[in-house]
Amino acid sequence: MELTVWTYEGPPHVGAMRIATGMNGVHYVLHAPQGDTYADLLFTMIERRDHRPPVTYTTFQARDLGSDTAELFKTAAREAVERFQPQTLLVGASCTAELIQDDPGGLAKALNLDIPVVPLELPSYQKKENWGAAETLYQITRRLVSQDTKRRAGDPPSCNILGPTALGFRHRDDVEEISSLLAMMGIRVNVTAPMGASPDDITRIPEASFNVVLYPEIAQTTAKWLERQFQQPFTTTIPIGVGGTKDFIQEVASLAGVDAMRALDAANARLPWYSRSIDSTYLTGKRVFIFGDGTHAIAAARVAKEELGFEVVGLGSYSRERARYVREVAQGLGLEALITDDYLEVERAIKDLQPEMVLGTQMERHIAKRLGIGCAVISAPVHVQDYPARYSPQMGFEGANVIFDTWVHPLMMGLEEHLLTMFREDHEFHDRAGASHLTSEETQTSPNETQPPISISAIAWADEAERELKKIPFFVRGKARRNTESFARDRGCAVITVETLYEAKAHFGR
Repeated sequence: MELTVWTYEGPPHVGAMRIATGMNGVHYVLHAPQGDTYADLLFTMIERRDHRPPVTYTTFQARDLGSDTAELFKTAAREAVERFQPQTLLVGASCTAELIQDDPGGLAKALNLDIPVVPLELPSYQKKENWGAAETLYQITRRLVSQDTKRRAGDPPSCNILGPTALGFRHRDDVEEISSLLAMMGIRVNVTAPMGASPDDITRIPEASFNVVLYPEIAQTTAKWLERQFQQPFTTTIPIGVGGTKDFIQEVASLAGVDAMRALDAANARLPWYSRSIDSTYLTGKRVFIFGDGTHAIAAARVAKEELGFEVVGLGSYSRERARYVREVAQGLGLEALITDDYLEVERAIKDLQPEMVLGTQMERHIAKRLGIGCAVISAPVHVQDYPARYSPQMGFEGANVIFDTWVHPLMMGLEEHLLTMFREDHEFHDRAGASHLTSEETQTSPNETQPPISISAIAWADEAERELKKIPFFVRGKARRNTESFARDRGCAVITVETLYEAKAHFGR
């Protein structure tokens, strides 16, 4: 493990909490020291839930290590069952408690509880949050599903929606959007899990004709097991963007044996028309850098390239479980995928590539803000502002509308900044005011201060040239910088002055 200020994923027991918190009738007893209860804040403050996660902590202290911490766990488990009366109990250890090797699963079994107990062995020092969520859903399903449960012959087509969890990026709205698409096709949703499911619902999963996997990071392990055990096929297309949604409808129609035309004809996506309109032509060819979890990063690359006409100059993910798929997509774009969980490495890549927009997580939003680049959030980890009260899915045709608005608005604001420079003599729009929509201590500069150049090139920029460069809209500023540095390098200039900047502009404007 290494210390870091930011992290893309928490430890695996946080993933288990996401499953437990999304379900009904489930309680999680976590063997953890005092201080490891911080995860509550993720749900109550960031997701703005109106109740605490269904988690009981043993909260042992340093002085307890010399006594019987195993007895503390058994007492906590027994009291949790008596107080909350769950239908199923999850038991496990946090990363710190894992070191004392008390075996929560064995201890819970010794209690002879009259409800199912699911022991979770989540190696905190080898795996992370999404893996922990996937393993938890898999273990719950294996423990609760009966091999005797089968689909009744003659039943109309039905499916399970697998993958949505608590603390998921727009999961609640995605489920609603996809459920409406399935209903339009005459397909009944048998169970949605883990979000909103009870242990009794889990036992009914084999009754469905097939499974819809919305988030492979969470549900693919379970879906593969269900396919082996119950011959339930599962979807592999992610319905993000207009093209992805249409392909998803076709795949679902094939699995269910129904007609896809009704759902396809009812498409209400405005993205295709907007992206072809004259107002959007200036967006064509904009350089974008994409980083997030595997599912959303891959989908974003397709939407950016095929539906908005952007140029994808960088693609990466922090998800090592989905790294192979990200690499395949990156290779198809002529890129080398960036697979890392080090945000500083991601920041260096953004500086080197100098994109005109970043599509990423809340970490990339902070990075882009410091660099004066437009950014849209496409993936967890996210902050409270990415859990809107309004309906705001990422999937389906309405999700495509949301994506268009979210991605294009930063570039539109860049165009607005360009128009504002026409009035830069006005007292509100002086040259040192910075971008109005990025106003902060990081982006504002005083007359005697300049921000460091984005480029890592050895060529230096004079202060007045740097100030002049900032008058150029951010969405073309990177290109102007690259062209000027190339011009200066070819002519052996060590320092770029205002004169060099305008000479380069004249040269490339021919």
